[in-house]
Amino acid sequence: MPLTTFAKPLAEYRKNVEASKKSIVELLYPNEEDIANQDYAEFQRKTITAIRVKIPVTEKIEWQGAETETNNLWLSDKLDEYEREAKNPSKREAVLTEIAERLEAIEQKIKELENPAALERTKDEDKRKLAEILRREEYQKPTKTEESLFQKFYRRLMEWLRDFFPKPDLSETKPGGFESVSFVLQMLLYALVLGVIGFLLYRFAPLLLERFQNREKKEKRERVILGERLAANETARNLFDEAEKLALAGNLRGAIRKGYVALLCDLADRKIIGLSHHKTNRDYLKDVRKRRQLYENMNNLTLNFERHWYGFKDADAADWEEFKVGYKKLITDNR
Repeated sequence: MPLTTFAKPLAEYRKNVEASKKSIVELLYPNEEDIANQDYAEFQRKTITAIRVKIPVTEKIEWQGAETETNNLWLSDKLDEYEREAKNPSKREAVLTEIAERLEAIEQKIKELENPAALERTKDEDKRKLAEILRREEYQKPTKTEESLFQKFYRRLMEWLRDFFPKPDLSETKPGGFESVSFVLQMLLYALVLGVIGFLLYRFAPLLLERFQNREKKEKRERVILGERLAANETARNLFDEAEKLALAGNLRGAIRKGYVALLCDLADRKIIGLSHHKTNRDYLKDVRKRRQLYENMNNLTLNFERHWYGFKDADAADWEEFKVGYKKLITDNR
């Protein structure tokens, strides 16, 4: 008789995500005293095993009567990568940081789903929303870029021409005469078809180009930085003003995160880095590694951000002031 598989409540899944994120942070920022009193390799092995148990590759999640199946293959792959890079501490640190960021993003989205306002939705809407969150593309590996519309059109046109106009046989074994006339007619037909295509491109290419440019502009307006979606009119200055307000309200940890997002937005606006929803803060830091002074300043801000956002270390006024001074210095030095 097969065993019945029960779906895990969403609240329990969120707790497992939170616990796994904390375990990742412990690997990133281990307690030196604890390490001295135990085999650190064994501590790492047990921690990774515990995370795999808490968040398996796939499991059923239940929320208000609706069920969906998670896809956490990305986490398993990243843990495998971490274990393979035993002799590369910097690579391991980057992998752990990316895992912590993705788990943080999942946790925040689940909290959005658990918001009391969500109780008004139907079961079908809950199921759709939960599936959307757990399978959102920022939690998956980047997919291979597909052909553009123009590339597909060009490829199919070339294939059609090859099929429609067979390659002429110019072997010397065939006598001249009618074959020569046929070849000339074939060349004229080629020229006629290409002329028609050229005319169509002349008439409609500007319209297609304008359409592509408009779509590109629209995509540029939709920016995602470390899982945070920015409005079309959002600027680095606006973001930093929000960070200042969070600091005044006493939310210094949130202020440091918002300030770091403002920093990345500013660097992107000045074409120093390129934004992508797949990138982690360590990816952005790597983007500036060839600019020594900028790298050093940004590294300090990154460590401040990681220590308080992923490390859950309480931030005080001095921490925020340190971040703010470093932020303004970096911005001023790179104008």
